[in-house]
Amino acid sequence: MVNPNDPAQHLWAPAIATAEPRDLCTDCGISRSSEPKRCGQACQFIQPDYARLESLVHGRARDAARPDEIFFGPFRRMLRASLRQPIPGAQWTGIATRIGERLLETGAVEAVLTMAPDPDDNWKPVPVLVTSAAGMAQCRGMRMGYAPLLALLEPARARGFTRLAVIGIPCQIYALRALESSLGFERIYVVGTPCSDNTTTANFHRFLDLLADDPNSIIYLEFRADYHVELRFRDGRIKEIPFLQLPISKLPPDFFPMTCRTCVDYTNVLADITVGYMGGQGEQWLLVRNDRGEELLGLLGDDVTTSEPGSAGKRAGPVKGFLKNVERAAGGLPLRSMPNWLRPIVGWLMPRIGPRGLEFARARVEMKAVETVLHLRRNYPRRMKNMVPAHIWELVKPYGIEPKAGEQR
Repeated sequence: MVNPNDPAQHLWAPAIATAEPRDLCTDCGISRSSEPKRCGQACQFIQPDYARLESLVHGRARDAARPDEIFFGPFRRMLRASLRQPIPGAQWTGIATRIGERLLETGAVEAVLTMAPDPDDNWKPVPVLVTSAAGMAQCRGMRMGYAPLLALLEPARARGFTRLAVIGIPCQIYALRALESSLGFERIYVVGTPCSDNTTTANFHRFLDLLADDPNSIIYLEFRADYHVELRFRDGRIKEIPFLQLPISKLPPDFFPMTCRTCVDYTNVLADITVGYMGGQGEQWLLVRNDRGEELLGLLGDDVTTSEPGSAGKRAGPVKGFLKNVERAAGGLPLRSMPNWLRPIVGWLMPRIGPRGLEFARARVEMKAVETVLHLRRNYPRRMKNMVPAHIWELVKPYGIEPKAGEQR
């Protein structure tokens, strides 16, 4: 069991303030800081400015003329990658964990700001500052739930840290980048992980309850790019469930919060390097975005093997089907009208003829763009002008979705 404040584990989790109440909030931690009003300039759900921050972080904004930047944001190169010796207990092979270890081993940073499991609930994230490479082992794997990561920025500065690495999801990294110049750190390295949907830890436990008779014995869950969810159990069992056979209809309509259904940054475009899986086809998927991202990848040396990403199948059909389901959902989770007898057949076909590799990742980004526009129109029409960046309209245009009067800046 992880104790975030055990010095022997090299983790530090200082007490943090209560969150200020916010509408459309994922509790990135800024509202818990000494200046909660900074949410107004930091939050991606208020008035995001991706073009400005992309230029600030990467030296340029995304270029629609460059292949795939309209989907994934600015990048120098994309890779399929895996560690030669996977880290036991990692979500995939442990690339993000290993980068954190190497930053601490080399002295490039004094601490890594990331998530560890709550001592009483392995699925619940707790923000921690890791001060030794040995401590990164406690942060392996996936957590699910709101996680006020950035609440530890001020404690980190108060402790005298000047060189920091942050491993976080897009809504956390957007706020970090929006405030970075005022934080007082000499250098910040950013390892981003993709995120398309989150929920509360309590809701996640309800989901686990639907997946197995012994949900408390589940120690690993992953939505894989081959259209299956993989579960691992404490006794060594592995269970694979096709996406189409997940019990989505049994979840409450608000299982995924409106923030996640209106998020425009699946691929963490403001990170120095994005470490995910959607374009990896069984391996991890890296987007090296700038000089600092190259430096982070270089820290892995011969520990990592890389190759070019693949791409197969066509995304238009699945995205159109998703669009129709969201339109029918009337504000809840997308409805699935497919008869039960057909689901196993389609579940067998999707990994073989559906979009795979980069085409799978493009499809997911387009689905998120469609979802954002439709849910904002239905629930927050007055926010459309400020919350929908220009590139989102380009992504949804092939599916017949155009901006209406007053929906663009």
